[in-house]
Amino acid sequence: MTEHDDSSNRKASRATRLVTTGRPRVEVSGPVNVPVTRTSTILHPDLGFYERSNAGYEAGTLNYGRIGTPTTWAFEEAMADLEGGDGAVNYPSGLAAIAGVLSSFTKAGDHILVGDNVYGPTRKFCDDVLARYGVGVEYFDPMIGSGIRDLFKAETVLVAIEAPGSHTFEVCDVPLIAACARERGALSVMDNTWAAGYYFRPLEHGVDVVLQAATKYIVAHADAMLGFAATRKELLDQLKTTAVRFGTCAGTEECYLGLRGLRTLDVRMPRHFETGVKLAEWLSGRPEVETVLHPALDRCPGHETWKRDFTGASGLFGVVLKDFDQDAVRRLIDGMELYGLGDSWGGYESLLTPSRAGGSRTATTLPYKTPALRIHAGLEAFEDLRDDLAAGLDRLHGD
Repeated sequence: MTEHDDSSNRKASRATRLVTTGRPRVEVSGPVNVPVTRTSTILHPDLGFYERSNAGYEAGTLNYGRIGTPTTWAFEEAMADLEGGDGAVNYPSGLAAIAGVLSSFTKAGDHILVGDNVYGPTRKFCDDVLARYGVGVEYFDPMIGSGIRDLFKAETVLVAIEAPGSHTFEVCDVPLIAACARERGALSVMDNTWAAGYYFRPLEHGVDVVLQAATKYIVAHADAMLGFAATRKELLDQLKTTAVRFGTCAGTEECYLGLRGLRTLDVRMPRHFETGVKLAEWLSGRPEVETVLHPALDRCPGHETWKRDFTGASGLFGVVLKDFDQDAVRRLIDGMELYGLGDSWGGYESLLTPSRAGGSRTATTLPYKTPALRIHAGLEAFEDLRDDLAAGLDRLHGD
């Protein structure tokens, strides 16, 4: 766990900070990147140093590789800077970050509120693990606004949200939900993977803990699993203590790859944004398409909230097709040349997969009954991506 101190870098622009934060301070000579520290055992010069090293999790304290290394501390420093937190904790995946955060602030007998549009594995963790350990989980309509006040109970300790929603892309009113949680003495937690800490920083809008699957836009090359959570100083130790108790830690190679990807975030995200919006607008005019689920389009639920609070959009969005049969959808997907068929996203490559636009909802019912797709617009040329989609949509009609 690294407690972040950005005093020397505070006045730099975001683009500069993304390149320079979490890098070694070099006085004479040294590597431009933080080296990968491969170790489990940390040797100490004497008993006094050993005893001090095992007294806590302070940044710069070496006591065991699982607790932290210079590589993981650098990654945490950079993620705290990205999200505007006092510090961050690393995890071996985005789901591990979700599980770690929810486990850190709940206990048997507590009640939590969870947005009905969250990432599927988040819902499974809540239903299969937290509920088994005696935590009451209640799902709510993410577009409920101030109506969420009526859902709090005396034992409600946490509200978990994701914006936009996974697969459905509606944008809840994050500042309002965070404020309602704080009014009732509950913490607010947000999965910010879609905006990557680049187009939205939840901590600046009242959220208490923000997390990401750094596997996506931070790593950016589809070659490492990684996660993190960032928060303010008073919650940081509880997050780290829980991670230590569970034995949860990211590998140093993965943290190195996260730092590598971070350096180009400022040049990648605008390209994802521009290409994604162009594709979404173009798809909206195709006769095979029922609707496009993209927060930047005014027909998407929560568009006005997105426009108010976010500064842009990533490359991930949804498409609901007209009522084509499964064979037609298979022809579309199997013939794609530039879009890969894979469940992760956020890398340089474009992806196209079947989607559950209707979702695994329990608090709300969505109108989408026809086949849907989830598209990640990568860094390829828009014209090539558009043409590949055009050919795929043509295949829906058969020979």
